Amino acid sequence: MTAPETEKTSVPEAEALRERALASLTTARARTTLLTSCVEDPDLTAQHSPLMSPLVWDLAHIGNQEEQWLLRAVGGREAMRPEIDGLYDAFEHPRAERPSLPLLPPAEARGYAAEVRGRVVDLLTAADFHGSRLTEAGFAFGMIAQHEQQHDETMLITHQLRRGPRALTAPDPEPVPLFPGPAEVLVPGGPFTMGTSSEPWALDNERPAHPVQVAPFWIDTTPVTNAAYQAFIEDGGYDTERWWTPEGWAHVRQHSLTAPLFWRRDGGQWLRRRFGATEAVPADEPVLHVCWYEADAYARWAGRRLPTEAEWEKAARHDPVTGRSTRYPWGDADPEPEHANLGQRHLRPAPAGSYPAGASPLGVRQLIGDVWEWTASDFQPYPGFRAFPYKEYSEVFFGSAYKVLRGGSFAVDPVACRGTFRNWDHPIRRQIFSGFRTARSEAI
Repeated sequence: MTAPETEKTSVPEAEALRERALASLTTARARTTLLTSCVEDPDLTAQHSPLMSPLVWDLAHIGNQEEQWLLRAVGGREAMRPEIDGLYDAFEHPRAERPSLPLLPPAEARGYAAEVRGRVVDLLTAADFHGSRLTEAGFAFGMIAQHEQQHDETMLITHQLRRGPRALTAPDPEPVPLFPGPAEVLVPGGPFTMGTSSEPWALDNERPAHPVQVAPFWIDTTPVTNAAYQAFIEDGGYDTERWWTPEGWAHVRQHSLTAPLFWRRDGGQWLRRRFGATEAVPADEPVLHVCWYEADAYARWAGRRLPTEAEWEKAARHDPVTGRSTRYPWGDADPEPEHANLGQRHLRPAPAGSYPAGASPLGVRQLIGDVWEWTASDFQPYPGFRAFPYKEYSEVFFGSAYKVLRGGSFAVDPVACRGTFRNWDHPIRRQIFSGFRTARSEAI
């Protein structure tokens, strides 16, 4: 049975889609090039952590996925390098094994990815964006742009784990006065629409839109800061079992955790390593590189809890005046620099309270960008979920082994970040650009 044809795209719509797809792919490739050209070949082929792939694997994997989905699946072209498909199958080879594979060397990986991209641009020039769900609204091109940006974030994590001199630089976010607003805001109870059925490049786990009833709750106006988290440490947070889940306490004891990843104490001062440089931990930045267990323990210590995924999304998308769920906290417009810290424009979170133009209607700030925010929820499918275009993107990860993160970080490109976007990881993970904010139920 063939897939039903979609409504034919008009010429102006097709041109707009072509421009958007090309711009998204071009932006992603420029970032990939930066991340793989700022170090010498030995750094590209080395494995800087068993948690991460060699950078050269990510580079060729990006090209291979682009070839498989755009040239083969959309364009019907013959495989360019079928013999390497298995090498760059993320499910066939765990990250720890990838350095031992016969990977393409850096120059060959660059050449392969560039050749694929050249053919994709030719394909995009003639695309008409109808005929199947894969091509409708340019979905496959958007999926691949998001895939590349997600691997760019992964490669940026590898750069943070990498030992050696700084290889990347970027301007710091603008300093802002200490946030004068309330510490928390009340999100009214009632239904809201969670997920999406209309965002053209939304991925399968964001779909479909569905009503969710949420009780009234309070949520932090900004993410938890380094200063606030230091108070938890100084109060013996890592030594007090009652703040931790049994699994979290076992993890803390087994791995001797005493502070966020990359932190160390020097006399009376906390220092951190950030992309090859050592600096004092800035008090007013959102805390970064904490696992779910740490976020949950802090929330318990503070007499609060992590928000559920539904609560987080309601705080980020629900407009209590209109009753609508918007694409972003500030409305439906695409992110601009005044809205959020995205796209590796900076290499650190902005101070808590930044980006007032990006606040939600209720005044919650920095829900998009800066740090991924852990939620209390396991990664589960929405009612009516259908895997598309392959079950390995989301479906195989559903279950209690993964916790949901929301909102993106400074390392996320806008194409892969929106109010409905869902990220997930094991609750022990700390190398990711993760922070959190807390919530509490409304007192009855």
